[in-house]
Amino acid sequence: MKVFAISDLHLSSAVEKPMDIFGDGWQNHFARISEDWERKVADSDLVLLGGDMSWGLTIEQAKPDYDKIAKLKGKKYVVKGNHDYYWGSLGKMRETFPSFNFIQNNAYRVESESNQQKAVVLAGSRGWNIPQNDTSEADLKIYKRELIRLELSLSYAKTMQKEGDILIAMLHYPPFEATYQDTEVTALLEKYGVNFVLYGHLHGKSARVTPTLKKHGITYILTSCDLVDNKLIEVCEI
Repeated sequence: MKVFAISDLHLSSAVEKPMDIFGDGWQNHFARISEDWERKVADSDLVLLGGDMSWGLTIEQAKPDYDKIAKLKGKKYVVKGNHDYYWGSLGKMRETFPSFNFIQNNAYRVESESNQQKAVVLAGSRGWNIPQNDTSEADLKIYKRELIRLELSLSYAKTMQKEGDILIAMLHYPPFEATYQDTEVTALLEKYGVNFVLYGHLHGKSARVTPTLKKHGITYILTSCDLVDNKLIEVCEI
């Protein structure tokens, strides 16, 4: 079983929000993603989707975008992005999009079909901008709330994790700033012994990023589709 990741698809089947105005990286981007997806992914593989799936403002507007993704291979796991305005209760999301597994204050343990002694454990949360000196009280409140949600998910994941399992944390926002200095988020990820951290949100050639970074025993992987050439990233194989 292989584990792949990508984020920030920003699909807009039911709303007028073309992404190609933001540069060449967005030209026919979903067609390019789909082609790469079908070439790499088997039905038994996992595809981890790090938020900003659809520009739809309502769950009805988002549904055509999810339907497109549902037709592609693999078992799909999703965390919320900052532009997923349609996102309702976990129950409503599961009811509307039964082909997807949503991570929100919960976690999943997924065993390899070929070797049930091996598994990946998935946790995560949306996250928020890392606080700066000028961060507003409102933003700080959201950031603190996201820390709580991430720890809830990670603590739940640890109750599932068995010896030898790989623990993956899915985030939408980066867990650090461009200098990659330690933060409350990275401290939490280290506390729970996470193996891989996936994050997106960043876009454009001006984004100062290292696509894959190893720090304090954790591998951090950027998944924003336009910054990874609209190709799925292989995270691991078990």
